[in-house]
Amino acid sequence: MRRSVKARLILPMVMMLNACVPASHSEVASRAVIADSTLPPMKQFSGTRPATPPLSNARLAQDFLDLAFRMESGRALPVLTRFEGPITLHVAGKPPATLAPDLARLLARLREEAGIELRQVRNKGANITIQAISRNQIQQLLPQAACFVVPNVSTLDEYRRARRSPSTDWTRLTERRKLAIFLPNDVSPHETRDCLHEELAQALGPLNDLYRLPDSVFNDDNVHTVLTGFDMLILRAYYDPALRSGMTREQVAAALPDVLARINPKGGPVMAQDIRATPQVWGHAIQTALGRDVSRDTRLAAAQDALRIAQAQGWEDNRRAFSHYAMGRVIQMTDPAAAQTHYTAADRFYSRTPNTALHRTYVATQRAGYAVTQGDGATALAVIEPHLATAEASENAALLATLLLLKAEALQMQGRDSEARRVRLDSIGWARYGFGPDWAVRAKLREIASLNPQQGSASNLGG
Repeated sequence: MRRSVKARLILPMVMMLNACVPASHSEVASRAVIADSTLPPMKQFSGTRPATPPLSNARLAQDFLDLAFRMESGRALPVLTRFEGPITLHVAGKPPATLAPDLARLLARLREEAGIELRQVRNKGANITIQAISRNQIQQLLPQAACFVVPNVSTLDEYRRARRSPSTDWTRLTERRKLAIFLPNDVSPHETRDCLHEELAQALGPLNDLYRLPDSVFNDDNVHTVLTGFDMLILRAYYDPALRSGMTREQVAAALPDVLARINPKGGPVMAQDIRATPQVWGHAIQTALGRDVSRDTRLAAAQDALRIAQAQGWEDNRRAFSHYAMGRVIQMTDPAAAQTHYTAADRFYSRTPNTALHRTYVATQRAGYAVTQGDGATALAVIEPHLATAEASENAALLATLLLLKAEALQMQGRDSEARRVRLDSIGWARYGFGPDWAVRAKLREIASLNPQQGSASNLGG
């Protein structure tokens, strides 16, 4: 990753399904009639909010320091940097229609939960400028990035001119005054909002990602798509009056006990903790295993390396689970039964790790999808049902739509046709937010329908 940029990488961690065999005409006719007519209106989240689980102040202090004083690349940040005083935000470019309500909800949450006053303005020259541009424009500059944030610029032209200069080097900052967030405007509303939450959080606060954090957007596993209660607590600490730009790690560490005692009084006293860092070689192996532009053999070798490292480290947390998940993704086209063994292992390790209900929900799509390919509707329903509420509470429309579509197939297998139709109709509103344009929604409907062996040739889950 370039030193001048903090970017969200394109990592396929949404754990969606891909059918290896395209649906036949008869399958489409029997399953996706809805998609050939006018689609139901898009659904959007409005009232849900991630809860804040009990958090230890001792662990919070260590997490805060590791997030605030290091870049994801491993480079150390010499001092804390943040905005001092009122913060203004301006939206430029060609934003999609869904950005305004999603941004308004996020700003309200930041004010209420993190205590950050962030005022949106119409004029240029704001502290933070959100530039809505095409995915192609983003990837011309950063081929592996879905979106990114840069200090000391406001426009794409400014970034092009300054991208290799010291002014855009995060490690040289002493205070944040101006920066730009570049979001894609031609992807699904879900993906744009996903980028908005992570990049605005990085613009305001930590620049690092830690794989050890299960309940955070500050994690390259890309599981969480909206800011969590943990994230809001980190940001509240970041803007506590006891901290300021220019403080060293040692100065922040000395101030944190009082800060955390004040904002998280149930977290207990702050004591020194020895938390081993995640080896960078494991993170690289995971990204390679789940990468797009590498061969299957390279992905398989990387997945094997990740799992071997996780076992050698003695991990039994979300990182061990993630290693099994990556292996399952790599081998599921060639050995779907073995892939399910790894998904089951991932679910088992996630179940032992607090705050991983959403992770288990992602894995459930793979387990339920496999049950559908085996014609086992009862098992698919048993896997799906406990996770629907989690997907909705986490505001993950793509995940929720996929689970509902799988549920519809499972109901159809049991001869519950009217129920299946109602569930499928419900899923489409979420799919329009989660997957975007009508053609993508129709493709998802056909993809899930093609998993059902009762509708024609059986198909497996793709990698």
